[in-house]
Amino acid sequence: MGAEESVRLALFADIHANRQAFSACLEAARTRGAERIICLGDIVGYGADPEWAVDTVMGLVDDGAIALRGNHDNAIGTPSESMNAEATAAIEWTRGRLSAPQRRFLAELPLTQREDDRLYVHADASSPARWRYIRDTPDAARSIEATDAHVTFCGHIHRPALYSMSSAAKMTSFIPTTDVPVQLLGGRRWLAVIGSVGQPRDGNPAAAFAMLDTASREITYCRVPYDVETAAERIRANGLPHWLADRLLGGR
Repeated sequence: MGAEESVRLALFADIHANRQAFSACLEAARTRGAERIICLGDIVGYGADPEWAVDTVMGLVDDGAIALRGNHDNAIGTPSESMNAEATAAIEWTRGRLSAPQRRFLAELPLTQREDDRLYVHADASSPARWRYIRDTPDAARSIEATDAHVTFCGHIHRPALYSMSSAAKMTSFIPTTDVPVQLLGGRRWLAVIGSVGQPRDGNPAAAFAMLDTASREITYCRVPYDVETAAERIRANGLPHWLADRLLGGR
């Protein structure tokens, strides 16, 4: 792909089988003019609608979307993946719900994908398969230094954040304000941590995603209220750990 036309990208991370949240985010992104969709991994895990979530992403990929593999997606085919008890219980339940083609789709998703001056990864670009969290500025610097991309997009930690590195390797970090566009200036390199669609952990239960205008290089972090009660009730009704339902209500 050569010089790129302006495209409005919608970036989603950590859907976690939450049908109510992902449906609301897809609708909101289309209302905002999304022309292309990027899914940064963890399509499954925790939530009660894994079949629907995987089918939906498979359909988006057929229409030109990019999708990456997250640690929960990886765990479906890799039982040795290390997780806490609630996550493991949800993965074991999920594994029994998915068809062979759905499991194969998750197993074959790439860990990273490069597109023009952008790199997409679920966790940390310096070692994608180790699933390290970007918790702070040193973590972000390690990820930025691992690539020459102008912007790296990731998820995994379920909290929105934006980091940048100057040509002199000075770092900045901040929590972006919802619906306030930020220009990803050319003199710096950036790491955009997208909040979670299906299980936010920043104290705000609203589903999170981001929009990027590839021409103006403006990123806008978005929040979408959705039917949290139904999503939580679906988790309880399927016999999954109640903590996974309770945490949705507080965004934790």
